[in-house]
Amino acid sequence: MNALLSPFSTPYETYPFDSITVENIEEAIRVGIAEHNEEIERIVSNAEKPTFHNTIVPFEKSGMLLDRASTLMYNLLSAETNADLEALSQRVAPVLSDHASDVFLHAALFKRISLVYASEQPEDAEDAMLLKEIFESFERAGAGLDESEKMRLRKINAELAELSLKFSQNLLKETNAYTLHITDEADLSGLPASQREVAAMVAEERGMKGWVFTLHAPSYGPFMMYADNRELRHDMYMAYATRCTKDNNENNLEIVRCLVNLRREKANILGFSEYADYVLQRRMARSKKKVYELLDCLAEAYRPMAEKEVAAVQQYAPFPLQAWDFAYYAQKRKQKEFAFDPEELRPYLELSNVKRGVFGLATRLYGVTFRKNPSIPVYHKDVTAYEVYDEDGRMLAVLYCDFHPRPSKQGGAWMTNYREASSDNIPHVSVVMNFTRATETTPALLTLDEVETLLHEFGHALHGIFASTRYSSLSGTNVLWDFVELPSQFMENYAVEPDFLSTFAFHYQTGECIPAELIARVCRVRNYNVAYACLRQLSFGYLDMAFYTLQEPLSTDLIAFERAAMEPVRLLPVPESTCMAAQFSHIMSGGYAAGYYSYKWAEVLDADAFEVFREHGIFDRTIASRFRSCILSRGGTCPPDELYRAFKGTDPTIDALLRRNGINAISTRNDK
Repeated sequence: MNALLSPFSTPYETYPFDSITVENIEEAIRVGIAEHNEEIERIVSNAEKPTFHNTIVPFEKSGMLLDRASTLMYNLLSAETNADLEALSQRVAPVLSDHASDVFLHAALFKRISLVYASEQPEDAEDAMLLKEIFESFERAGAGLDESEKMRLRKINAELAELSLKFSQNLLKETNAYTLHITDEADLSGLPASQREVAAMVAEERGMKGWVFTLHAPSYGPFMMYADNRELRHDMYMAYATRCTKDNNENNLEIVRCLVNLRREKANILGFSEYADYVLQRRMARSKKKVYELLDCLAEAYRPMAEKEVAAVQQYAPFPLQAWDFAYYAQKRKQKEFAFDPEELRPYLELSNVKRGVFGLATRLYGVTFRKNPSIPVYHKDVTAYEVYDEDGRMLAVLYCDFHPRPSKQGGAWMTNYREASSDNIPHVSVVMNFTRATETTPALLTLDEVETLLHEFGHALHGIFASTRYSSLSGTNVLWDFVELPSQFMENYAVEPDFLSTFAFHYQTGECIPAELIARVCRVRNYNVAYACLRQLSFGYLDMAFYTLQEPLSTDLIAFERAAMEPVRLLPVPESTCMAAQFSHIMSGGYAAGYYSYKWAEVLDADAFEVFREHGIFDRTIASRFRSCILSRGGTCPPDELYRAFKGTDPTIDALLRRNGINAISTRNDK
């Protein structure tokens, strides 16, 4: 039997992962497409006058089986993939794309939706937003185009689906393919004992002697920061920065070119001169002018300090700084001038304690509690499932936590849903990270950056957990893209708050609470190289916009194009043959095309919002309740600028971010 084709008998109707095969997923996708087609046909063939309740609501609730199967496939491709699943995804990607085109280019269906949109104005705000969103999604998909244009759009959508998938699979293969195998202990000079132990464990797992380092974040980051051997740092950096650029089957350069050009052509067919115009029509920024205003304003404000930061680090290097040197010598400066080494924090940031601290923060702010439930099936033994309860005892959500890297998992960190919230369902939310693993002698000890990452993804999770909407397409993180990072980046503010750290940061051996003096040093270095980090982030935003504001096909050398796009905020020499775009999943396969600026946009919002908490107390329940009710629970049921004003009472400005980062340039205009 195919478990996907029947109601789940698991707790809270969670996926019975252990009962589902790749063949089951493929069958469910094909059955789901046929079922969805039948549902669409019933809507279209309804002889009654089109209304909200006989057209819009049935459409919103259609395709549930297909969604169940495709959601599972794509989530597992990121978190627990294998060769069979990847082969399946390649087979069904064009099928799924064709089906989506069949639905959103369906003339009769669009006619019914258009009639409802023109004749009804629902009094209920959520109904009105659902109607607007569905109508605009059809319009933006090209439902009003002529048949030849629709045919070309179908082909473009299918190609984009296949290429995006291929891009991600290539990147995972290239990341997994490289190892730095060290057999001479002298080459470990500078590396903390914790990193040596993990590297020895990785080597042993692979049947190798010595120490093995990989391109996964928990291995790569510390190596670049601490390894004294400059030649090995260079090798690691070049391996990382040239992924998917080599003359092999995993080369992404031509895929990048095709993705950029296909998106531009799609925008042209839909009546836009460039892809950014098409995307930004559905963003808070609304125009590329506003995006560039933000990027340029931040670049102007942060560049003077960033240049000073780089110059200060340069003083510690006996040669001109290169890309593989900066993290290493920046750490040397931090140790010398601020008496701070991030490794000092690791013993106090044991993963289970950090998890309790983050869960406890949600309890303190919102009254919610988390209860582990081993009866809920999981897709890998590393995953833990929790029930989430509201203060009144009401079951809110299921939360999956997946913390450690493995070859079957993409790099980075993300939140996703296995089921969206609606009036019929509680949400099933997942947070996925790649944190430092435990060893035989020590538990998983995190860096402060990893704590911030957990807080970030947990903020996204709360957005999904607190969703209180009737329609799943408007729930949780289904908001405008440059608003979606507000809840996540807001939570990062707590990472360096002494009152928060003192609730969970206990030494894993002695049980001693993190010393106040160490917390004070953490706070002193909070803005260490913050301007350098800002310009680095801006460089990604400028590259993204350069690709997607093109009005002609991208035909020039890709690496040269990238260099030119990022040059205005470049602070270090760029090594030859490296290419960020070939690994830039966010804007090539991750949904951030013409939207990477949203991280900085949301950073302005989160700094502005957190100042409200500072004024009243960072754990103030009244303010937290307002943040939950105005922002976290509303999803996409209201325009985000209105949601923000309902919380804050005013529009945000850039000033709070500049104050938080210690930048002495205060904006006089409203950047939102």
